[in-house]
Amino acid sequence: MKNQPRPNLLIFMPDQMQAQVTFPGHPCKTPNMDKIKETGVSFHFAYPPMAHCCPARASFMTSLYPSQHGIYNNVSNDQAIHRQLNPGIETFSEKLAENGYQMYYAGKWHVSATETPKSRGWTELYLKEQELDNGNRRKAYREMSCERGKRSRKRGEILRPGWGGYTLYGSSDKSYTELNDYICVHKAISQLDRLQDSEAPWCMYIGPNGPHDPFVIPEKYATMYDPDQIELPPNYYDDLQDKPRIYQRMRKVFSQLSEQEVKESIAHYWGYCTLIDDLFGEVLDALVRNRQMDNTLIVVVSDHGEHAGAHGLYCKGISMFDEGYRVPLILSSPKLVKNPGRVVEQFVTLMDIAPTLIELAEAEPLGKTSGRSLVPFLSGETPDNWRDSIYAQCNGTELYYTSRMVKTKKVKFVYNPTDFDELYDLESDPYEMRNMADLPESEALLKEMYVKMWEHAFQSEDMNMVKYIPVTTGEYGPAIVNGKESTTR
Repeated sequence: MKNQPRPNLLIFMPDQMQAQVTFPGHPCKTPNMDKIKETGVSFHFAYPPMAHCCPARASFMTSLYPSQHGIYNNVSNDQAIHRQLNPGIETFSEKLAENGYQMYYAGKWHVSATETPKSRGWTELYLKEQELDNGNRRKAYREMSCERGKRSRKRGEILRPGWGGYTLYGSSDKSYTELNDYICVHKAISQLDRLQDSEAPWCMYIGPNGPHDPFVIPEKYATMYDPDQIELPPNYYDDLQDKPRIYQRMRKVFSQLSEQEVKESIAHYWGYCTLIDDLFGEVLDALVRNRQMDNTLIVVVSDHGEHAGAHGLYCKGISMFDEGYRVPLILSSPKLVKNPGRVVEQFVTLMDIAPTLIELAEAEPLGKTSGRSLVPFLSGETPDNWRDSIYAQCNGTELYYTSRMVKTKKVKFVYNPTDFDELYDLESDPYEMRNMADLPESEALLKEMYVKMWEHAFQSEDMNMVKYIPVTTGEYGPAIVNGKESTTR
């Protein structure tokens, strides 16, 4: 990579796009993402350190775990535990701006409630944020009728007495060009046109809100996939009886949907993914039109996935099933990628992207990182001592549903302090249907995964090591990594 001009950097980050829809042979059409795989490298096992928008995006920007950067859940909630990055935390954008990059931001932010992209070195092209005001929310609840049993449910709707209605999918009255995501992408494209003859390198972030739920999209995309041709997810019939009770309660909410509605919801989700891919195609056209493709590294990644009916669930954030955690990650560049079209099987994380961009920009490294540069993979190399497992932290929604996950290629372990632990053999049970955590024959494996979890917890400065007796519910405590077992048995 030496002796080459510093590349332009284009980051395209759709919200809530599961990796599976971009896999070869998947029925969902993403031709533009498929196209850049031909000049790039795809990472088959890419994960965020937490499957919530704000913590995941903060980790993407800082190369740190939530336990390090301080964004534990939704910063838009005015009662959030922490609404801004910890003092002294830097982002990759500041380093690039200091090193001469022109920085442009269009789309969703969700990194801090007290700062905007401008605070971190970006020029803002388009920003759409939502502030959740609990005062207004409480007022709305006071005026809301509970509605239990008072009206019939509409197609695609989830009735929630006392919470307000929720429509999971449907057709939008807006045309393609009226969508916020279209406006966001075209603000970015307009700036790309202005950069055609720029001599200074640039970095542009484009973050559409789709395919985040609800899946309400223009008719063209809502009818693109025939629900009758869609199969239910292989794990849809999982009764969740051997899994945490919260999963069962979540499933009960979504069980209002008939199997036909589940298929319709999947059709709408796929349609939304194709819509986002079409917008991405317009970005690629702009790069070609402005003769910028050859010297631009394109990064396609999502902040987290979407269950889309897997295990009977939707959305993301609490359960740690693969559909909600695994994300697409593609790095594409005609000049920088050797032997393009490759698929990397090593575990990677959103935290690896910031060090990658900093290295390519020849900028000053961040002071502390939990991620590692992916640049060697562009040349077909695997860095020494690369991780053999992935670690994720779920800090729930404010004070609810915390958990931790460790995943290797063969085993997934989820530590749920207030409920059942989860242990899955991914070779014989790839869809995570059979929880083995309480089986006597799993005791040695369970212990091994506890060791891995606590090792990751130490490395990520995790805060789940409180030793007050009522909350030490894990089978093994942190000292197990030193050979000093602490068990409740």
